[in-house]
Formats: sequence, structure tokens, C-alpha cells
Amino acid sequence: MVSARHLNQQIGTLMCQATRTILWQPAQAWVQERNSRAELVLRVGSGQATYHRYDPRTKQHLINYGARMIAAKRQPETAQGWLSSREIRERGYFGGEVSELNLLAHTCCHEFAHLLQYSAGQRHYGSVHNRHFYEVLGQLHASGAADATRHFLTEQADESGLELSSAPFEIHSPRLQSTQWQTGDQVCFGAGNKQKQGKVIRVNRKTCTVEVNQSPRKLLYRVPFSLLSPLG
Repeated sequence: MVSARHLNQQIGTLMCQATRTILWQPAQAWVQERNSRAELVLRVGSGQATYHRYDPRTKQHLINYGARMIAAKRQPETAQGWLSSREIRERGYFGGEVSELNLLAHTCCHEFAHLLQYSAGQRHYGSVHNRHFYEVLGQLHASGAADATRHFLTEQADESGLELSSAPFEIHSPRLQSTQWQTGDQVCFGAGNKQKQGKVIRVNRKTCTVEVNQSPRKLLYRVPFSLLSPLG
């Protein structure tokens, strides 16, 4: 019997394949016009962290999909707090339906939109999920790339004997509980230009203590669970 951990790693591998085949290949020439040595590295991490990062030394774009993130987005109770769930509901992606399949496909698009945003010179400290980012993300959905990503995941999962459910989640309450947060989780809170990103350093009874790096110092915020969102 396949363990849940191994299953999530397998799903993460399919997400990497979808990102490279459906999203990267059509955009590669455009990205390399702006940076001729740019390459993409994709990996599945063991934790929750899911992100895009660019290394100027190696000229590599890295997209990491966390196995704990994948596990969380496969269950309605833990999927509801992710930024990607809010984006699907509030922006009408995939008809506004939050499901396991839609969330994982959208996560691929979300992280790849950060790659395109960075390549266009529109990602700045303190301004990550900005207007340009959502223009790029919206275009990935409007162009059919998001649907193609979802279709790729469905086909590859079927071939691998994996089940990715397209049934919409029933999400009754947006409130997050303390058990959904752990020390070290990367989170965001606030909206627009006032959005802050940081790391959970303590889980309290009703809030998390979040450390935000505002160079040259680090600030601490006590943030109610209901106002926190995992990054990704």
C-alpha cells in the first residue's frame, strides 16, 4: 500500500511535469529573450513551503512544491486557508470551484506566474502579489493554459493510477484553527500594498506570532488565525 507521504510526492512530481510541459515550454523563448541563460528547476520538497525563487548566480528559476502543501490542498478542511483557494473563489478561476484538482492545477499557474512576473521586472520587495502578478495569472487562465495544466494532471494521474478528485469542496467556515499552523510556516496577511509576508515563530491560542523581515530589523506581529494565509 502506498503511503500518504509517497502519494503526495508522486502528485508533486506530476505538478513538476505539468509546469515544465504546459507552462514553461511555450514561455521559455520569451523568458530567455530577457535572460539568455535562464533555466527552470522544479522539485518537490518535504515540507509545506511552496514558492518561486530566482538565483542570479546560477541564472536558475526554482519552483518548489511542498508535499505538505499538496496534502493540505487535497482536503477541504485544510484547503480553505490557502491563498490559492481564495483566488479561485474570488476571481472566478475554474468557474469559482475549489476542488483538489483545481487547487493543484492553479498552484502550478500561481507559482509560474511569479516566474513570469520576475522575468518582466515586476516583482519587488514588499510588492509580490501585486497588480502585474494578477494580470499574468489571469492571462494564464484566460489563455487556456490553466485548463491545459488541469487536463495534463488528470491524464497523467490516470496513467499513473492516481486519483485527483474534481469534486468541489464544501467549505463551511473560513476560520483556521491552531492545528493548521506550525512553527516555520511561511505565511502572509494584510491586503494590497499593506500585505506582509513572514514566518510563524509561535502558535498561540487564538493567534500566531509572525516574524516579518524588514531589513535591517525583524518585526513581530500577533495575527489572528482567520487573517493568515499560507503562501502559495
